[in-house]
Amino acid sequence: MSMLSNFKLVVSKREKSTSPVLQRRLKLSNKIYEQIQLAEAKKQGSTYAPIRVKTVVNKVTGERHSIEAAKRIREWWFINDSGKINLQIRYGSKPIALDTKGTKNAIEISSGDELIEALKTLKVAVEQGELDGQIESTSGALRAGFLK
Repeated sequence: MSMLSNFKLVVSKREKSTSPVLQRRLKLSNKIYEQIQLAEAKKQGSTYAPIRVKTVVNKVTGERHSIEAAKRIREWWFINDSGKINLQIRYGSKPIALDTKGTKNAIEISSGDELIEALKTLKVAVEQGELDGQIESTSGALRAGFLK
């Protein structure tokens, strides 16, 4: 028992789940991080394809095993008619409205370096909760599509 006396003992209870708002923030933050990595790789002339572990079933034997596969990441940006880069922040398959009226869903950027900086700024804004309302409405619209 003398070994335990060296530790600081406290009463603790682990929370069973995090709040839905925090889960959505973290999900979007991780996706923005992937977009930053993709933009930086494109700037350097290389590719970004993170590896994910996938479970597959052998059709002949019925045995399950894990394989590593490249994860496909789609770019959230495109070049418009005037030659500028338009960046859409997406939650799932839906773009997030970035203004309070819900009409504007893209950021116009002039260069690749500004794209990376804009993504980093957006990641911080999401982590601080500045887009919680927009994420909530987009998440609701996305869930409504699954109920049909």
